[in-house]
Formats: sequence, structure tokens, C-alpha cells
Amino acid sequence: MTSVLYDVPGPRAKRRNVLFTIAFLVALAALIWWVVQNLADKNQLEWVKWEPFFTDTRAWTTFLLPGLENTLVAAAYAMVIALPLGAFFGIFRLSDHWWVRGAAGTVVEFFRAIPVLILMLFANEAYSEYTDISPDDRPLYAVVTGLVLYNASVLAEVVRAGILSLPRGQTDAAKAIGMRKSQTMRFVLLPQSVTAMLPAIVGQLVVIVKDTALGGALLGFSELLNSVRPMSANYGANTIASFTVVAVIFILLNFMLTTFASWLEGRLRRGKKSTGAVVGVDAVDALATPGETGGAGGGPPERSK
Repeated sequence: MTSVLYDVPGPRAKRRNVLFTIAFLVALAALIWWVVQNLADKNQLEWVKWEPFFTDTRAWTTFLLPGLENTLVAAAYAMVIALPLGAFFGIFRLSDHWWVRGAAGTVVEFFRAIPVLILMLFANEAYSEYTDISPDDRPLYAVVTGLVLYNASVLAEVVRAGILSLPRGQTDAAKAIGMRKSQTMRFVLLPQSVTAMLPAIVGQLVVIVKDTALGGALLGFSELLNSVRPMSANYGANTIASFTVVAVIFILLNFMLTTFASWLEGRLRRGKKSTGAVVGVDAVDALATPGETGGAGGGPPERSK
């Protein structure tokens, strides 16, 4: 028995998969035990080193929450700008005019090839030399600029690939009813390709959230991960405990983002399935103009009883 994508495993394959699963779980449990044992041997699991995050609000109000706020602000600005900009360049890469395709492709390939950290560094220097932005606000501007330039170029390729994945007949059908290319893109191609593009788009949004930490590494942007250093130095918090708490916060942020995206994708798919309506013969007869049914005026003939 086979499915569309792979052969359904038989009894021997199922037993082998069960054995592999058990072996993996045993190895994972051994690894976790080894890590916990080493931390315990070095006194890293003592309650006194984790207590500030559970009993004292200063660790949160002074360091973690302000860093989380800056992370969310930078990520939100980058998402709001990068999404429409990526869609813009992705659509322009499908233009019928070679010079439009060439210009959009050059921009996309250029910024996609440069590491995002270098883009942040160049943006920081540019804002320092050619603008009057204050030194306190400059890291935020540089981080958002680097994230936008890189992720917009990646999202442009996601949009282009999503549109090209649609059957050619969609475009041909739109042309057959007289739609211009802009109308075909706006009303036919983009709405259908959103569902296919959504997983890749969400993955890139998760990358945006995590890459805000690069600004704290070299630009001094006071984001969530960068709050560990002053917290450990000035508050006496344990470094491993601090990094663990920050990692858990990042995991929760990305989990909420992916959960929302999964809900949105399911809603879009259900909406597409429920848009079709089937009109019966009786309904068609009822919609016919009185006097035309069964007559010579071209209405549907009267059905035999």
C-alpha cells in the first residue's frame, strides 16, 4: 500500500521505527541527565542562584522586561516594514519588463548575500555620519535597518516562489475574462499564494525576533539577551540561570508567533473551502424571469414530471 509521498511502512519497518524512537529517547534522557549532573556538581542548580528570578522583582523590572520591550519594539518595526517591502520586490521580480526584473533582482540578491550583522554595522556608521539621530536611539535604528534590508530580500524570494507555485491556468483564466496583470496579481494570485507562503514567512519572522540579539552583541543595543551582562555584573545574578531564563523567554515568544500563524493558516484554509456554493436546479428555475421558464425566450426548459 502506498500514499502520495511515500510507501506505508510494513510490520518490520514499524518495529524498526519503534526501536529507533526508543533508542533516541534513551540517548536524549542520558544527555539531559549528563548536563544536569554536571551542573549539579558545579553547584549551578543551587536555589540561591535561581532565587532572584522567582522572589525578587528587580531582576525583571530593571533588566529583563526593559530588554524584552526593546526586542519586541525592534522586531515589530522590522516586521511591519520588511513584509510589504518584501512583497513589493517579490512582485517586481515577476514583472514583464526586463529592466524592472533586473533592478529588483539586483537589490534582492545584493542584500540577501550580506550577513545581517554587517548590514547593522554599516547602518550604524551611516546614521552616525549623515544623520542627527542621538547616540541613544542609533542602535535601534541600525538594528531595524539591518533586519529590514536582509529579511525583506529573503521575503521577496518567498513571495516570488509562492506566486510561481500556482498553476499557470490561474493566470490564463484571469486573462480570459479581461483582467489586467495588476488585477490578476491582486485579486487572483496573491490571495491564493498566501496560504502556501505562510509557513516560510512565519519562519522568517522568527528569525527577525532572534536576530535582534545581534544588535546587542556589537552595537550595544539593550535588547533581551544583552540584559544578561549588566544583570550578572550589577545584580549578582548567576550567568547560567540568566541565560536559561532569557532562552525560555525567546522560546515562548517564538512559540506564540508560530501558534498564531498555525491558527491563521487553518482559518485561511477553512475559508477557502467554504467559499464555494452549489446551486441546485430548483434554485436556478426560481431565479429565472417569470414567463421565460419553458418558453421560447431562452430560459431553462421545463423538466418533465
